Amino acid sequence: MDLLQSWGIELAVHLQTKYSSYEGLFNLASTVADLHTTFFCLFPIWFHLRRDTALRLIWVAVIGDWLNLVLKWVLFGERPYWWVHETRFYGAESAPSLRQFPITCETGPGSPSGHAMGAAGVWYVMVTALLSLATEKQCPPLLYRFLQVGLWMLMGVVELLVCMSRVYMAAHFPHQVIAGVITGIIVAEVVSQQKWIYSASLTKYCCTTIFLTSFAVGFYLLLKAMGVDLLWTMEKAQKWCVRPEWVHLDSAPFASLLRNMGSLTGLGLGLHSPLYKGTKKSTSTTFKMGCITVSLFLLQLLDGWTFSSENHKIFYFLSFGKSTVALLIPTTLVPWALCWLFKGEKKDKKQ
Repeated sequence: MDLLQSWGIELAVHLQTKYSSYEGLFNLASTVADLHTTFFCLFPIWFHLRRDTALRLIWVAVIGDWLNLVLKWVLFGERPYWWVHETRFYGAESAPSLRQFPITCETGPGSPSGHAMGAAGVWYVMVTALLSLATEKQCPPLLYRFLQVGLWMLMGVVELLVCMSRVYMAAHFPHQVIAGVITGIIVAEVVSQQKWIYSASLTKYCCTTIFLTSFAVGFYLLLKAMGVDLLWTMEKAQKWCVRPEWVHLDSAPFASLLRNMGSLTGLGLGLHSPLYKGTKKSTSTTFKMGCITVSLFLLQLLDGWTFSSENHKIFYFLSFGKSTVALLIPTTLVPWALCWLFKGEKKDKKQ
């Protein structure tokens, strides 16, 4: 394993040396690949254009990130930015010098890569949705073939950029991002085959949320009782990150778990709210575009709300609440508000 990871370090050094001018692109790729983009940008758009795809996006993102957390706890993957300082692989020779960036110092284990896994799952859902739409519209065979090849190639380029960015940032080894891509596609395919996610009741949303949370917490407590410290990476991140302010609690395992559970809870509450049922009849293009625009605006305002991580319990609670509201805004609150405004305008015109 040390030999494999040393090759990864060599590749990271090569990328940082030869492709330093692409730092902005790699930083953008890592930022966009974060599931935060799915919840705050992609979901509102897809929800008002093609709701079944939006539901798949959330379920794939949540299940995938939950599985990523469990796998990281099982695999105990190192991260380049601390491994290079602690390994004895180089012996008396000096270890390679790796640059660090504001998004390098993640606090969880490194395998598999969550960014690569999440991006693979999300892009798989979007590509298959677009191809399905082309089939429904009876796209000519030659054009469909061109579209199919083009979309899969686009996904491949995006994934390559994401993988390169994670290695460039010294956040992951190459084998970790490859494992993330493969696992993400598998999760997306398996979840997409589950038809019940499109008509799940509020009870099923709640039960799924409770089960996933309980399993993760129970697994953590079980291994802790066996003497296994699943938060061993926190100390390494704080020790080897060149700047303390780059170590963020929101990259910790339980922070991501509660964000995802909050998103699933928000989706369930939104879809089964009486307010949502009253907006399902509104299908005009103008209404949909209005919902998308307002939702994205409000979500950017919500995203600007940050809170202190000094008290971990309060931080986790607020993270859960913020994620819940982020899904309620596009599913229920914005459509209901616009329906109410449009009805008020129609009444005024009639009078």
